[in-house]
Amino acid sequence: MATDWLGSIVSINCGESLGVYQGRVSAVDQVSQTISLTRPFHNGVKCLVPEVTFRAGDITELKILEIPGPGESRQCGDLQQTEMGSPGVGCQVGPSQNGTGKVLKKPISSSAPQNIPRRTDMKNQDIIISPQQQCSKSYMDRHVETLTQSKGFRRRHNSWSSSSRHPNQVTPKKSGLKNGQMKSKDDECFGDDIDEIPDTDFDFEGNLALFDKAAVFEEIETYERRSGTRSRGTPNEKPARYRHDENILESEPIVYRRIVVPQNANKEFCTDSGLVVPSVSYELHKKLLSVAEKHGLTLERRLEMTGVCASQMALSLLGGPNRLNPKNVHQRPTVALLCGPHVKGAQGISCGRHLSNHDVHVILFLPNFVKMLESITNELNLFSKTQGQQVSSVKDLPDTPVDLVINCLDCHENAFLRDQPWYKAVVDWANQNRAPVLSIDPPINEMEQGIDAKWSLALGLPLPLGERAGRVYLCDIGIPQKVFQEVGINYHSPFGCKFVIPLHST
Repeated sequence: MATDWLGSIVSINCGESLGVYQGRVSAVDQVSQTISLTRPFHNGVKCLVPEVTFRAGDITELKILEIPGPGESRQCGDLQQTEMGSPGVGCQVGPSQNGTGKVLKKPISSSAPQNIPRRTDMKNQDIIISPQQQCSKSYMDRHVETLTQSKGFRRRHNSWSSSSRHPNQVTPKKSGLKNGQMKSKDDECFGDDIDEIPDTDFDFEGNLALFDKAAVFEEIETYERRSGTRSRGTPNEKPARYRHDENILESEPIVYRRIVVPQNANKEFCTDSGLVVPSVSYELHKKLLSVAEKHGLTLERRLEMTGVCASQMALSLLGGPNRLNPKNVHQRPTVALLCGPHVKGAQGISCGRHLSNHDVHVILFLPNFVKMLESITNELNLFSKTQGQQVSSVKDLPDTPVDLVINCLDCHENAFLRDQPWYKAVVDWANQNRAPVLSIDPPINEMEQGIDAKWSLALGLPLPLGERAGRVYLCDIGIPQKVFQEVGINYHSPFGCKFVIPLHST
């Protein structure tokens, strides 16, 4: 009868997906092919629900851990409150067609969590083993070993093994004060019930949020201030950091002024090392170049020096050694050089010649004029000996964006050129092309600049350039120091080991 199994403690294996359940049989329904367990355990952990029901199709293996005797009650109880001094009959039951299973006479070890009697319950009484609970010593040892691997029963292994060495063995009574003290200490340490262990984890984050660290540091700082001890400082305080060239005794930053101009500069720049470079007016800059030419720094020398420095900066902007490598012939950069019929244009033509010598594809735009300056004629004669391309019409300029546009259209003096049709057409082309722009010696007045530059290159000393000039760079065109002194400028070279340096607005 199916009711004969009520009250038995069983272990049901439902496969890898559902796991193993243990509990006492509370109901068996032959019609619906189901079996119910009360106070179940799932994989050694007590379930939160008081009862679970299984279908016969879900059961892979069924083990009977304990069968109630004839005089025992078959009412459903708590699995943890059942005294299991020794395991029940180890019978494995496989699933049958009616769902109740068939008995296979084979001893089976159990891993179900079971309550072990405490020493306080066993010290004054003998263990009574029912005939149905007797088994061999080898089976008992295997059962004890399995129980020690279950969750929560490892700490009671010594008490279990000492009281279950033989089915008919009774617990020996120990006497003496020392043994009594030891037993009381064991009960105090290991005597708590498993039900008293909380299932939820300790909330470390929540308890840490209750700690007001700012208030504690404030209290420590107040105490140290009153007691006169050295303050540790709050977490928000950061130690002062100084550069290697700063004096910690100075209250103001050190300013390096090694260039002094005779008139107040409208704008000042500084180098990467902190040296101040003042700007000069166009009249003073023109006078400086005139005195230098009188002492032998001719226009041809100045154009050559300007072309070398401008081409060196352009090569760096194009990628330097990463782009301009003899093995990377397929990545040849393209530069559009826009020049006007003046000295500024001659500087651009000199730059284009050096770029073309470094395997850069240069497209030079220069409008057609009946009479050209001698400097422009000489530079064009040298440029024609390179692989560079010269055009005089905007239609011959590339339709696609180029790598770099070098602007030499604007001039400080010939302002009437901005009204020419060719000038407006070239400005429109440059603004529509998405390439970055480098201006060489741009004019002071921003209204004279039709093209916004990303970089600007100043010669000798910078002019007070505006925001449309972009980032300003300064190049050394070879003016001697005594030439600066002759025009009233106390000059010390800011270039160091370079010929082109960046300037920063102060």
